[in-house]
Amino acid sequence: MDGGYKQAKEGFVSGMTGSTITHINLISLVALSAVSLYAALRTRIPATREIGFFSSWMILIFPMLLAMTMAANYPLYLNLFLLLPTGLILRYPRTESGTPLPSSQPPSPSVQAHAPSHARQRIQLQKIPPLPALTTYRAHMMLMTVLAILAVDFPVFPRELAKCETFGVSLMDLGVGSFVFSQGVVSAIPLVKDASYLQAPLFPKLLRVTWKSLPIIALGLLRVLLVKGTEYPEHVTEYGVHWNFFITLAVLPVLQVLLHPLLLRLPISMVGSLVGVVQQIALSQLELREYVVSAPRTSLVSANKEGIVSLLGYLSIQLLGLSAGTLILPPTPSFFRRRQQALSNVQPEKDKRRNSNPPSPGFGVDQEGKDNFKRREVDLASPRQLEKTATELSAYAIMWWAFLGLARLTRVDGRWSEGMGVSRRMVNISYILWVAAFNVSFLLCYLLILDLWIFAHPPSRSKAKHHKKTDQNSEVSAAPAYLGISDPRQLSTPAGSHGFGNPPKLLEVVNRHGLSVFLLANVLTGLINLTMSTMYMSDWRALVILSLYSIVCCGAPWVWSSWRKGAGAKGVY
Repeated sequence: MDGGYKQAKEGFVSGMTGSTITHINLISLVALSAVSLYAALRTRIPATREIGFFSSWMILIFPMLLAMTMAANYPLYLNLFLLLPTGLILRYPRTESGTPLPSSQPPSPSVQAHAPSHARQRIQLQKIPPLPALTTYRAHMMLMTVLAILAVDFPVFPRELAKCETFGVSLMDLGVGSFVFSQGVVSAIPLVKDASYLQAPLFPKLLRVTWKSLPIIALGLLRVLLVKGTEYPEHVTEYGVHWNFFITLAVLPVLQVLLHPLLLRLPISMVGSLVGVVQQIALSQLELREYVVSAPRTSLVSANKEGIVSLLGYLSIQLLGLSAGTLILPPTPSFFRRRQQALSNVQPEKDKRRNSNPPSPGFGVDQEGKDNFKRREVDLASPRQLEKTATELSAYAIMWWAFLGLARLTRVDGRWSEGMGVSRRMVNISYILWVAAFNVSFLLCYLLILDLWIFAHPPSRSKAKHHKKTDQNSEVSAAPAYLGISDPRQLSTPAGSHGFGNPPKLLEVVNRHGLSVFLLANVLTGLINLTMSTMYMSDWRALVILSLYSIVCCGAPWVWSSWRKGAGAKGVY
């Protein structure tokens, strides 16, 4: 690559000061408006009529691309353009789904108590049912990231949306933190399935997590070699000279495991907040902020000072995502909290002999207590109480936005009006709170709009009669469900479960192949930048290239999913 163009390109993406939180929220809101339009259409057309790939792309993806390019300065109008037809479509009566589909929901907890012992053991190994709001949120977060990493190389992408040099808020700054938060949400899966994982021996867990992180570390090292070997334009103040986002993603799970003894005793949100406070103290009191901004790159550590210093802040974000995951993945937001309290109150064997008082049921180490605790684990198969989950998420969203406002009022990170405040480069407390507040709020919005509004509806009269009959014969019909055997009497989807088209197929396949999509996007971004002078491209030509790029990134998982259709179970965590 020509040296002059390389320097010009690095200057093209450097020195940015960002936009405003309101502007970023309005641009991100386009994704929510688009999926609302899709949901309205899906519930108003017959279930036998599919919404194909290109129609899904036009409704779900193209508006997001417009929001960060041609319409970036008019996000409010773009949202209105999507929401007005959505409101009109919702005025029409929804169509019946036709022939009822087999229920994806498990039997009620009251039935589980009567199931045979081998059936109960099978339930304990059951995977977590899907949550459409989470699938949609993760897919949209991935797609916003995928679109932005290439769009930033074109002038059609406004410079205030590119990553800020040191302080400021931007769409790309938010994308990095949201990616980590999202990884934290899904890292809650093993804890929700078995909270005693926190008590497992630390060293074997570290070895397993480190082994699983090795492929991501290898990708990070490969990226370093490719960037240096091809003289690809790079922005060293993002993570450093050799460090990159892949290495951060690989190290975070290892650091999280080290905190398991704390997570066993304290609320995860509290631990995440404490880690964020420690990060801020290190930046402010230990002068790490000045070190990141002005220290010369004279050693391997100083050359990668951004990546190293920001690790603790990203760990805080991942822990806050983990906390959100323990709320939204199980049937009820208090599910994990109860098991965490149960584990922390279990008496060790040596203390049991000293205490003459019998332990409470399910909390002791006697065999009966263990059996009680295991029986409560069966509750994981219960239908979700989404209203309670929405209430809990609302409380957390209000709390994180309030703390962000408090951080600004107290000037923890300096006066925002003087170029201080939020910093993705060093991941300070304001950035941590902003990422947590944004992601919890959007998770809540997806839950409310999709699962509790557009797709949620009471069963029809015929289905209600069927439910009544099924409930009366629940003890008879439960056993086949436990064993995975289809039963003709289980042919209705309970009220509150997700409907046909929720989540949209395109977003579902993107979420399922998230890592592959991210790697494909990085490869395509590199190839396009090596073969084109992107920074001199006209807006319309850039929009065509970005559209084709997004079609490939979305079409690949769509095709992969078609090839693998029927190869195994899907829609579980």
